[in-house]
Amino acid sequence: MTPMYPSLPPDADGLLKLAAQSMFDTLAATAMGMMVVDRDHRIVWISEGYKQFLPGLGRSEADFVGRRVEEVVPNTLMAQVIDSGQPILVDLLTNQAGTFLVSRLPLRDAHGVVIGAMGMVLLDHPETTMQPLMMKFARLERELGDARRQLAAQRRPKYGIASFVGASAAAMEVKRQARRVARTDSTVLLLGETGTGKEVLAHGIHAASARAARPFVGVNIAAVPESLLEAEFFGVAPGAYTGAERKGREGKFKAADGGTLLLDEIGDMPLALQSKLLRVLQEQEFEPLGSNEVVHVDVRIIAATSRDLPAMVAAGSFRADLYYRLNVLPIRLPPLRERLGDLEALVETLAEDIARRSGLPPKSVSAEALDLLAAQAWPGNIRELRNALEQAALMTDDLVLMPAHFAAFGDGAARCGAPASVPAMAPSAPRDAPPPAGAHGIKPLPQAIAELEAQAIRAALDATGGNKLAASRLLGISRATLYEKLATTAAGTSG
Repeated sequence: MTPMYPSLPPDADGLLKLAAQSMFDTLAATAMGMMVVDRDHRIVWISEGYKQFLPGLGRSEADFVGRRVEEVVPNTLMAQVIDSGQPILVDLLTNQAGTFLVSRLPLRDAHGVVIGAMGMVLLDHPETTMQPLMMKFARLERELGDARRQLAAQRRPKYGIASFVGASAAAMEVKRQARRVARTDSTVLLLGETGTGKEVLAHGIHAASARAARPFVGVNIAAVPESLLEAEFFGVAPGAYTGAERKGREGKFKAADGGTLLLDEIGDMPLALQSKLLRVLQEQEFEPLGSNEVVHVDVRIIAATSRDLPAMVAAGSFRADLYYRLNVLPIRLPPLRERLGDLEALVETLAEDIARRSGLPPKSVSAEALDLLAAQAWPGNIRELRNALEQAALMTDDLVLMPAHFAAFGDGAARCGAPASVPAMAPSAPRDAPPPAGAHGIKPLPQAIAELEAQAIRAALDATGGNKLAASRLLGISRATLYEKLATTAAGTSG
């Protein structure tokens, strides 16, 4: 291609043509190689420098010019540039000829119509000459992949239906209902006191559904300020208000698209927002805050509450139409006091989880301690039970938790109504000394526990010939704990 320079540009158009021709010649001379492709993706010209790459491509010039570029240059994006009209200023091209830093520009006629494209090889072997930049790109790519994997992990369900621990008739019925509703896309309403496991069951329903591979997103309505709830649910359009993010922010409904959205504590939703939620449930569409664009989503709703929604409807604090829309598949989760047959299994599961999270050895709970725990009302249900176990486990080195380790429940039997076989302590008994045995010869629980511990320690020391380390292993406690108990026993005897 031989440049034709007029001796004097007659007008501005001529000057522009001269500038374009001059730039073209400069790029052809400075780039390692250059080609021009027409609108039909056929190569119409290559520079002298580009010919050096033909052997690596397995082509001769006669077998190259005139062919469609995608047929002779593997992995090229020249066709994309022509079809889209968008340049690709910097890119890495890799094929059998090597790795190259390339640039691709669309060519347009006087009316702006794309008539072809120009490609330039700026650099070969960039993996060596541009190693620092490529290492940076590789690191950013890894970080982006890690972030995507972490986000995907956060959106996956944490529990299955089997995570709802229990084999009592009440627990088995809850799990049966959960498996049944998991096969549908209908709205589920989980009802139950605080701490009964509503969030665990919601995760399990999602995990057992056809949406299991899609996101599971939860939002606790009670934990979000009322002024931010609409943005939290529906997102914010770019620049919707002063201080809004320039790129906008997607809400929970959009984040859960294709999956499941848990609306926890639905009874705390303000009346003003209930009508908007009703529309989303009915139409599966919404408008982000500050936007007129309607966003369509495919979201399965699981709502949960510890409040009495029918009473709230009667009082006018919860919309009746929203309640009917949510109450499609209701599941009531029984409180712990209604399924005490699951107490032992729950204690074992929770104790293992506490040990795993704390890094401490797992601890078991004695039968006497289980009886004490079974006598409690548990207004906080499984959540309260976990807190009690965690406190007891972290405050002792003993590997077996006895009633004495649950000091907070020392008067629990009296508060909750003691079983007939465990009478409550006399109210006149002094707090700093054990009261005498009752008329039936039954000793107060702390006294009985202390005597039982002393008897077990004596038996262990007799069996090991006074070896305290071996005795502590027999008893399942640390040697330091054994020394403490021996010191306490000696002090009580001398006193």
